[in-house]
Amino acid sequence: MAKGILGTKVGMTQIFDDAGRLVPVTVISCEPNVVLQKKTIESDGYEALQLGYKDKRTNLANKPELGHFAKSNSNPKRYVKEIAGKEMSNFDVGQEIRVDIFEDGEVVDVTGTSKGKGFQGSIKRHNQSRGPMSHGSHYHRGPGSMGPIDPNHVRKGKKLPGHMGAETVTIQNLEIVKVDSTRNLLLVKGNVPGAKKSLVTVYRAIKQAAIDPLNPEDFIKKETETEQTTKEES
Repeated sequence: MAKGILGTKVGMTQIFDDAGRLVPVTVISCEPNVVLQKKTIESDGYEALQLGYKDKRTNLANKPELGHFAKSNSNPKRYVKEIAGKEMSNFDVGQEIRVDIFEDGEVVDVTGTSKGKGFQGSIKRHNQSRGPMSHGSHYHRGPGSMGPIDPNHVRKGKKLPGHMGAETVTIQNLEIVKVDSTRNLLLVKGNVPGAKKSLVTVYRAIKQAAIDPLNPEDFIKKETETEQTTKEES
């Protein structure tokens, strides 16, 4: 894994790029993620950051959770997830990670939970073909043969009707069209797995070349400049 951030899928829209072409984009809202814990090779055997996203009411957290959040001086978080890798290893506990760790045109992978479809037949679930729909055919939308008689059971992996969707899905190599640091938004070209308001994780694409660890001071400086600009405009 590489640098990443947790966010919420807002929905899809379309914008015009610099060349005047209409680009479909998915809007992802990424409020500042707080570093709750830092995993190191010496203590845990791997390098990772534990991020917290979206505040929740204090009475929804138990005492062990409150103690864990207190170490980073943050409010209880609804979502807690680890981002493994060295690219954000310079961030310390209590610091915030914002959308400005990404740049326009950067390639990312987005992971989310796909929409649940409920119980579906083999045609919709596995894209199988149906039989003739005329009156003479007695085979229309059935799952087909269960296999040979010899094993006296259905082979494992047989594509049959069942629960569809609600799975962890990752779409690779999506381009970031625009980074809106003021409103904490990422505009990603194309579609993103999951329903609206669902949790998604945005990583730098795993198929891209590795980069040096980020310097947190660079992003703290950008944050200060943005706040000063906002105050001057107001």
